Amino acid sequence: MPSARSAPPLRVSVVTLGCDKNTVDSERYVAQLAERGAEYTPDMADADVILVNTCGFIDAAKKESIDALVEAGRRKDAGTCRAVVGVGCMVQRHKDELVDALPEVDLFLGASEMDRLIPELEARGFIDADQVPAVHPGVRLFTGGLPHVRYLKISEGCDHGCAFCAIPLMRGKHRSFALDDIVHEAQLLEAQGARELNLVAQDLAHYGRDRRDGVGLPEVLEALLRETTVPWIRMLYLYSAGLTPRLLELMATESRIVPYLDMPMQHASDAVLARMRRPERQRTIRERVARIRDVVPDVAIRTTCIVGFPGETEEDFETLLAFLEEIEFDRVGAFTYSPQVGTRAATLDDDVPDDVKRERLERLNELQRLITADRYEQRVGRTVRALVDRVDDDTVQARTIWQADDVDGITFVRGAEGIAPGTFVDVRLDAVVDDVDFDASLVRVVSAPGPAPKRARVLTVLGSTGSFGR
Repeated sequence: MPSARSAPPLRVSVVTLGCDKNTVDSERYVAQLAERGAEYTPDMADADVILVNTCGFIDAAKKESIDALVEAGRRKDAGTCRAVVGVGCMVQRHKDELVDALPEVDLFLGASEMDRLIPELEARGFIDADQVPAVHPGVRLFTGGLPHVRYLKISEGCDHGCAFCAIPLMRGKHRSFALDDIVHEAQLLEAQGARELNLVAQDLAHYGRDRRDGVGLPEVLEALLRETTVPWIRMLYLYSAGLTPRLLELMATESRIVPYLDMPMQHASDAVLARMRRPERQRTIRERVARIRDVVPDVAIRTTCIVGFPGETEEDFETLLAFLEEIEFDRVGAFTYSPQVGTRAATLDDDVPDDVKRERLERLNELQRLITADRYEQRVGRTVRALVDRVDDDTVQARTIWQADDVDGITFVRGAEGIAPGTFVDVRLDAVVDDVDFDASLVRVVSAPGPAPKRARVLTVLGSTGSFGR
């Protein structure tokens, strides 16, 4: 058998399913392989090894993960690839079942076992310990999406005890990464062309509580502002209880921190929230949203909701709809409840029929579609900054500060043909399209956005910590 040095490099393709935190993991896995001489290919047809990074959050995600593993197995059976590797959250929880059900998959590694990826592939003869590295150690290898929009994970795991959620069973207890490592990774992503950094974790606001070194989320943001020049820093997945006055003041005064929060609510009926073991109640959610909007008036708030949780009555659901109509979140991601083995909720009687769950989901989505359209209509006529994502023939797609990548719609820009993706532009919002997108006209190209002028400081409510803590 020829040595690894004389053989062509191993070609690896990755299928990433689930959340943006999985995207970060996939980039790290592929970088580990590239450090051992492997080459990444986005086309599975060209791959020697297909790595499927699975999601196990809900039943639909599990099905999608199994389908991807089966498809990769078909490619191996057809001789177009040599091995299939399943990794990630679903494997962490269901490894034994998957081994029995999918013999075509050569290797299963859960989220906590990824230190075995290189040794296991070495043992199977796919890579050699002496192979020449394809990248420098520590570099995250881009594997898809938008190269100028990158995700930065600042912690792993979760200490929250939500009854419906299996993430602590898959990812373990909350662990904050060292600040120096976070900053170093952000600098590497900036060097690779990142124009927007999306901070992700199970709860960003929980950062630092386990390290007990006085460094929390505000200090992370300040370090990123100081040590990088990435124009947009966006926060995703943050519990409202962690929105301290200091954090809100940073959002209000530092324009490189995008005024956007992805703040999971899950429900608005206190009875359902109690059964979910959620930390907030309707009153506290209402108060915190009001305080956020007082401090950061132009903020966009996205939330998530679960319908059909055990015991949810029609009255509970109507309470949720009424609350959404009252609060007017910019966007809502909603899904139907499905029991997850090992969670507290799995011991409850799943007593809401599937057809009722689907009907409630449709009603919620229709209401939120109208709310989003109304909030977007209020912004028509304004000139705002946007980031160009895609240019296809005469169509230029961008996103405003209120639109997170992949979940919040698109801004179509006229008069911007020939502008490269990753460019910042100022646009005039002309109309709302399909209730969730904007039509816009180019005002100017922003050649070097750099640190934009600070937003006007709004300090009227910062003197009282209230339920926000410190």
